Amino acid sequence: MIDERRITPDSTVVTAVSANPLVQETVSAACLVVILGAEIGKRISLDDRDLVLGRSSAVDVQLDIDNVSRNHASIVRSGRGWVLRDLDSTNGTFVNELPIRERLLRDGDQIRIGRAMIKFLTSNNVEAQYHEEIYRLMTLDGLTQLHNRRFFQESIEREFARSKRYGHPFCLVLFDLDHFKRINDTHGHLAGDDVLRRVGSLVGTKVRTNDIVARVGGEEFAVILPEADRMGGVALAEKLRKMIASERFEHEGTVIPVTISLGVFAFSPEQESSADLYKAADDKLYEAKRAGRNQVR
Repeated sequence: MIDERRITPDSTVVTAVSANPLVQETVSAACLVVILGAEIGKRISLDDRDLVLGRSSAVDVQLDIDNVSRNHASIVRSGRGWVLRDLDSTNGTFVNELPIRERLLRDGDQIRIGRAMIKFLTSNNVEAQYHEEIYRLMTLDGLTQLHNRRFFQESIEREFARSKRYGHPFCLVLFDLDHFKRINDTHGHLAGDDVLRRVGSLVGTKVRTNDIVARVGGEEFAVILPEADRMGGVALAEKLRKMIASERFEHEGTVIPVTISLGVFAFSPEQESSADLYKAADDKLYEAKRAGRNQVR
């Protein structure tokens, strides 16, 4: 049989002949699930035929979006699984954010082609895994892997009701990226996506395990801080501001200055709903914008 050894993100397939050609390895069922793009949630079953992905209407999987070449990449069945190959595309093919020319796919790998994100799933019960992935997509933002607005809304309403009933403190921090449109216009949407992913990842390292971080808009994020008062919220917000301002953001060799503005507001029994709290924090965020950006209000 063909025994494929390690395939690095920038390598070609290396094969060797097994000492026992009668030993056969089985390949479990597999599929692709679109987790970011126009057809989010779409499932593409994989079988013995090769698949070509690209912008052309003649390919097997059409991704009619910016930064995708007409024939961008292919997925080929091999002895031990499926191999992803870049077809000399203009903007490259990425697996788990690493550029590849050829790569043996592993269960859970995330493939980025242009602005589309596709997850590779393989298991003995790919149907169950697919439905688990759909549920995950309902609560997570595909680009940043943070919670999405739907999950945020459910969480803030639950936390508000708990605080209203028992008098527990909690705080809301809202922030967005300063001059984000300028980043997209100057460096392109792929650069903007990279910045959003990086910001989401960095913020996730600074919060407590029971805090909830969500992407609630294009470049707008929220952090729910249970059992935290206003001072605790301001302290975290200032920590996030300094971290982002001092971080080096780079896309394809170009350094991109990034700062954030933040608004903080704590729960008060006088507020009638979570919408009141959100609006108060949002007003503070825009105070920070009007005051010159890259600050906490």
